[in-house]
Amino acid sequence: MQKLQALDYIVFFFYFIIVASYGVWIYRRKQTEKMSTTDFFLAEGSLTWWAIGSSLIASNISAEQFIGASGDGFAMGLAIATYEWMAAATLIVVAVFFMPIYLKNRIFTMPQFLTQRYNNTVSMIMAIFWLFLYVLVNLTSILFLGALAVSTISGINFTLCMIGLAVFAVIITIGGMKVIGFTDVIQVFFLILGGLATTYLAIDLVSAQSGTSGVSNGLDIMLTQSADHFQMIFPKGHPFYASLPGLTVLIGGMWIVNLNYWGCNQYITQRALGADLKTARQGILFAALLKLLMPIIVVLPGIAAYTLYQKGLFQKEMLDAAGEVNKDHAYPVLLNLLPTGLKGLSFAALTAAVVASLAGKANSISTIFTLDIYKKYIAPEADDYKLVNIGRITIVVAMILAILISPFMGIDKKGGFQFIQEMTGLVSPGVFAAFIMGFFWKRTNSAGALFAIVGGFLLSLFFKYVLPGAVDLSFLAPLGFAVQGADGVYTIPFLDTMGFVFLICVAVMFVLGMQKPSTRGLEIDSSMFKVAPSFAIGATMVLLVVAGLYAYFW
Repeated sequence: MQKLQALDYIVFFFYFIIVASYGVWIYRRKQTEKMSTTDFFLAEGSLTWWAIGSSLIASNISAEQFIGASGDGFAMGLAIATYEWMAAATLIVVAVFFMPIYLKNRIFTMPQFLTQRYNNTVSMIMAIFWLFLYVLVNLTSILFLGALAVSTISGINFTLCMIGLAVFAVIITIGGMKVIGFTDVIQVFFLILGGLATTYLAIDLVSAQSGTSGVSNGLDIMLTQSADHFQMIFPKGHPFYASLPGLTVLIGGMWIVNLNYWGCNQYITQRALGADLKTARQGILFAALLKLLMPIIVVLPGIAAYTLYQKGLFQKEMLDAAGEVNKDHAYPVLLNLLPTGLKGLSFAALTAAVVASLAGKANSISTIFTLDIYKKYIAPEADDYKLVNIGRITIVVAMILAILISPFMGIDKKGGFQFIQEMTGLVSPGVFAAFIMGFFWKRTNSAGALFAIVGGFLLSLFFKYVLPGAVDLSFLAPLGFAVQGADGVYTIPFLDTMGFVFLICVAVMFVLGMQKPSTRGLEIDSSMFKVAPSFAIGATMVLLVVAGLYAYFW
């Protein structure tokens, strides 16, 4: 496999010096000031809408998207873009309904919301749960997959890549959220520029292999010769129906995953929690617009690789050690086709995605531990100076743990993207139920929230490992709510297991709330959900584009 050349390293180090120098400069400048916790963890009032939007995307896109989504594009096609396009629609919902509640009630962390709405027990359980999830699943998988991708492309030792990425991320993170937010603008610039360069050259290669030239001709060839890879909704019986089951991706569990990820996730919402509502909404809208672009960068290269593979190219390169086609080889193979210089740019884009995600995740781990555990239970009297230092120490410790743990996680056995989705999917139904019911039903009590968080997780484990597959709902058949599937099992149409667990959690919370209504609530009124005309126009455009894309590629 062709490695990076001298010019590629020059381009990459140009990117590295810009980002690292800016991070160090901000850090040194802040050392001379008395930094508050809200400044360090939230950059309160200092992030612009474009910095918030860029940071949301930089934190979200990492190696698992570049490698994993391109691999899924190679295997199943454009349908995997539902994770990106549905996220664009979800971000509009979060901006309109979730952010006003957080900001109006001065909520800076997700455990703080649970304390204010329910009680300390629910908050403490969830804070510890999130810390384990963020460190053992997210941070480790991002670091492992990022180092694996960087090592594969550059030829540098895997362990050195892992340490280098971790150190790079720490340099950015210890400067606080302001450093992360504004360096993420640079990260996203390289991410998009390098990603688009890879996509352009991959599609142009498709055209060249057919004796023509130009990206438009390449797209036409892909649409014709790989028509089965431009299908957004899989019919029952499709080889990948189990991964993306038909209309469920539009009206089922996909909404739960997305709303939980974008609206109830410290890692994501933290970018907007330090801003005023108008700026936060504008930033989230900008992120939604960028999300529409992401499939071009992370999915189309995989489809281009599939088209070229069908023409006889990359037959050996796509094989793993066992001699089987490995879809996750698609993106690295394409990168090695890029000319010298552009390969360095794409390499910088991949590294930018990894480092930005590591920095964002480490900052969220630091925020939850410092504000929701250390400040609350260990040292309530600690001042801001002490808390900021504890936050920085937490960042370093979390990164060291990720370096030590990640090689033993077996992340690469099933693919990083799938690994993260599966682990996150175990907690999504219950956590989202606790949040959404806490938002919009005043009677919801702490007992119900506790059941949703703990019971929802246990139910997800049960349906995944004890009773995998569809949930038998034959008892609902006489009521007309269930239909018999091809496998003889009764199911609710368009409702997957995740949606079923969510409904159970909501039902239990409703019953418990009716028995003993909560005395705690949030400050909510209908005026909070009004939006500015400019936001309404932008949001409508995003939703129309999403609807149009699904209609065209149905």
